[in-house]
Amino acid sequence: MRKARTNLIRCSVMKLRASLLALYTLAGVLQAQIYTLTRDEMVKLTAENPYERFSDGRPKVPDALLEKCKDLSIEEVFAVLPAEGYKWQLAGAELHIMHPEKKLIGRAVTAQFMPMRPDLAKVANPSTSGPHISPHQRLLIDNLQPGDVPVVDLYGKIEGGTIVGDNLATAIWNATHTGLVVDGAIRDAEGIFPIGMPVYYRGVHPSPIDYSSVMMTGLNVPIKIGDATVMPGDVVFGDRGGLYFIPPALLKKILDKADVTHIHDEWTKMKLDTGKYKSSDIYPSPHDPALKKEYEDYLKAHLGK
Repeated sequence: MRKARTNLIRCSVMKLRASLLALYTLAGVLQAQIYTLTRDEMVKLTAENPYERFSDGRPKVPDALLEKCKDLSIEEVFAVLPAEGYKWQLAGAELHIMHPEKKLIGRAVTAQFMPMRPDLAKVANPSTSGPHISPHQRLLIDNLQPGDVPVVDLYGKIEGGTIVGDNLATAIWNATHTGLVVDGAIRDAEGIFPIGMPVYYRGVHPSPIDYSSVMMTGLNVPIKIGDATVMPGDVVFGDRGGLYFIPPALLKKILDKADVTHIHDEWTKMKLDTGKYKSSDIYPSPHDPALKKEYEDYLKAHLGK
């Protein structure tokens, strides 16, 4: 009986130790997750997403729809989002564009920075053994996938707010084949330009990023770029006219409306090119019943092709 009781006590102690170890490990995991939303949180905050998700819960807009975005313009996105209540998704007026002749299209991977605060930085950027690798390189750049667009809130910082130089820009390009958005700075602009990827940035400075004055506080969390609120998995769309962050749930509506617009513009220009009509006869829509029917027939014949 005494031996059985001793074994029972030993078993209870071992279970307690195992529970404490699991609790300690969980605390470490939760501490590390200061950088990101949990999968459940991500799903809850992006509940309207109609598409598949990555393992972390980030919306995964299909590649085929991203390909269709190449025919979009900023104006066609603007034609839908504000009317749907999304009035703060447009940025870019305050940002420079490298390679404005190329459109930036992909799925947002967000990163948030704040001014350095030592007590928070000890938790947000814990020291690790081995060679020092900056958090944004280790956690953001090294985990990018094809079609991702890193979108970085560096609160407009220029000196010491340089998220990449030409080496890390090359790493981003090879991982994603998209581009970069940073409300902050870049360095080595002469080295980044030949890579050929579109970059939206606030400024250029020769200094490296200064982790004595900045700290990375979030990965794949809601962030602010200019006047826009950005969620992980938003479709990043940039052209010469600016930069939009499109909620996945509204992308199909934008693309469908853009199809009609493209056909309308094609027909309008075709008629104006004949030299037979004044602009007011044709644009924004024909007034003559015969022309109106001609346009409607043209739209039916070309829609969905």
